[in-house]
Amino acid sequence: MTDPDTEPTLGRLVEQLSEQTSRLVRAEVALAKAEMAQKAKSSGLGIGLFLAAGAISLYALGVLIWSAVLGLGEAWPLWLSALVIGFAMLLLAGGLVAVGVRLLQHASGKPEAIDRVKSDIATVRANLSSTARKEKLP
Repeated sequence: MTDPDTEPTLGRLVEQLSEQTSRLVRAEVALAKAEMAQKAKSSGLGIGLFLAAGAISLYALGVLIWSAVLGLGEAWPLWLSALVIGFAMLLLAGGLVAVGVRLLQHASGKPEAIDRVKSDIATVRANLSSTARKEKLP
């Protein structure tokens, strides 16, 4: 049999559980903060690309308008070249939008730390209930 003097008391076990739970929660909160900071950085980059796409689109609109004016009054090559440049700028803006959307989709969603905390809570509850059942047995 085990020596009752070397076994920790119920009060000490509860104290250890409290300390370990507190440490675990602090670690999970720190991890969640780090994950959210990374996602915020990625979101910022995506938003920046959207702004760049908007600026390029404004220039493209100016070029397209300029090419339409020149196309009405001039011969074929000048307005055609301006039209091609305008469409190329729109394609570039579309590419930036696509990259920005991909970055924002990657940054969305809840951090994995939330799932880990829920799992930890479920494990602690399961262990506490199994311990309580064992203590009730004769």
